[in-house]
Amino acid sequence: MTDDATIEPAQATEPAAEDVDAAAEALIEDVALAALDAAELEVAADGQTVTAWIDRAGYVELMAAARNAGFDTFVDLCAVDYFRRQPRFEVVVIVFALEQRRRLLVKVGVPGGEPTLDSLTPLWPGANFYEREAYDLFGIHFSGHPDLTRILLPDDWEGHPLRKDYAVGSVPVQFKGAHQTP
Repeated sequence: MTDDATIEPAQATEPAAEDVDAAAEALIEDVALAALDAAELEVAADGQTVTAWIDRAGYVELMAAARNAGFDTFVDLCAVDYFRRQPRFEVVVIVFALEQRRRLLVKVGVPGGEPTLDSLTPLWPGANFYEREAYDLFGIHFSGHPDLTRILLPDDWEGHPLRKDYAVGSVPVQFKGAHQTP
């Protein structure tokens, strides 16, 4: 290689703004988010991901519309405890449309006094274990779930350890020679 040869770094190509807007609008129309009065929408810069914040009342209807719009792959369901915020819990669901290569994130607020949300297992059977995990660790009940039992902790475990108000507890540790008299 000679000294006068220069190597140009790879240039990252970003989609044009009009392409992002068109993709985002198509995604929003396909899922009918506007018709369901989602509380808030956010479109990622790539135009392929839409995040929707929705209340519990429209949750299953939105997810069924997403399934019918081609979001056939269930990716993830997790919960977050915002302890001092209302609603206390937030359930985040991610689904993916393989053919269109688009992602939908749905965030649903769940009140701490009544932590109940409808199950997605009838729409996506793969949601089964994710909902059980959220139930086990956060205590969120999923109505209509076929087998809402603990999945990670023993059946006789008391409480839900990922809640912010769950007692941390401790295990006493005894060091060798700590209590020897001289």
